Amino acid sequence: MQLLVTRPQPQADEWVAALRAQQVNAQALPLIAIAAEGDAAVAAAWAALDAKRLLVFVSPNAVSTFFARRPRASAWPAQLQAACTGPGTARALRDAGVPAAQIVAPADDAAQFDSEALWQRLVAQPWAGERVLVVRGDGGRDWLAERLRERGADVQFVQAYRRMAPTLDGAAREQLQRALDAPAQHVWLFSSSQAVDHLRLLAPHAVWSAAHAWATYPRIADTLRAVAFGHVQAVSPTLDAVVAAWRASIQSAAASDQRP
Repeated sequence: MQLLVTRPQPQADEWVAALRAQQVNAQALPLIAIAAEGDAAVAAAWAALDAKRLLVFVSPNAVSTFFARRPRASAWPAQLQAACTGPGTARALRDAGVPAAQIVAPADDAAQFDSEALWQRLVAQPWAGERVLVVRGDGGRDWLAERLRERGADVQFVQAYRRMAPTLDGAAREQLQRALDAPAQHVWLFSSSQAVDHLRLLAPHAVWSAAHAWATYPRIADTLRAVAFGHVQAVSPTLDAVVAAWRASIQSAAASDQRP
């Protein structure tokens, strides 16, 4: 069995390294490519940070592309909070120099990592008249922005990157073909519905009825079922949860092999 990590780079390699350290046979097969864009808008956002109360980062890529264009000698304002939905993005913020005390995110052992969970950490604060900036890619959910606006916040968006279908090199194409040829020996780990869409573009004639996939959010599981993946399992988007699911699947396979 091999677990295919479909996150964009460099997160895919980071996850693979962490999974392999836990004896999970993981391989990176990124199904989303990231391209930075919006230089002028990002520069304007940096120039106006002092006027903001909160910046919301939707992903580690939002952090990396935003901070890659940080002006020299620009300090993170003392009053400015940085919010995110998951531990990976929180770690990226800390690595970028945002003080841990100014990062708002669901707890590492939270039941879910999404806008709803983040809102529970923000809802008690007064938002009337406060300025909020959401740093994201092309598109995305507006649910959190709507909740903040309902509380009187002025919410704006800045697009710092664009998500695209990847261009697979020779090794990646061979890995994809192996997964298509032996679906029972591979598990796809999806953290984005867009990755599912890109996989369909890369393998337009594939039949997914025998394929196994793990989805880190319910809407991704719905997408996988809509394209007729045969085996879809929900798993929390944390390393510990994925490792636990892997061990359980290996034990289940071993028990099945021992049956007469």
